[in-house]
Amino acid sequence: MLEGKAMIKETDMPEKMQRQAMASASHALDLYDVSDCISIAAYIKKEFDERYGGVWQCVVGSNFGCFFTHTKARPAIPKTALFVSSD
Repeated sequence: MLEGKAMIKETDMPEKMQRQAMASASHALDLYDVSDCISIAAYIKKEFDERYGGVWQCVVGSNFGCFFTHTKARPAIPKTALFVSSD
């Protein structure tokens, strides 16, 4: 497990789902080396797909930029966004 504590920076997720995201990330870091970003992201995505259904996207890593949009009207597009930082 990493020494630092991840903090949620911005989200429209319900509190319970936020806790599940953090728990999934923590468990993934126990299973995989911190540098194995692909396996960590795949683990978290699979957990959310199974638990909440739908199509989830997960980005893990450092030194990257991203921009997400979402809509609540189309079920094929993720309805919730979570941005986490370990800074």
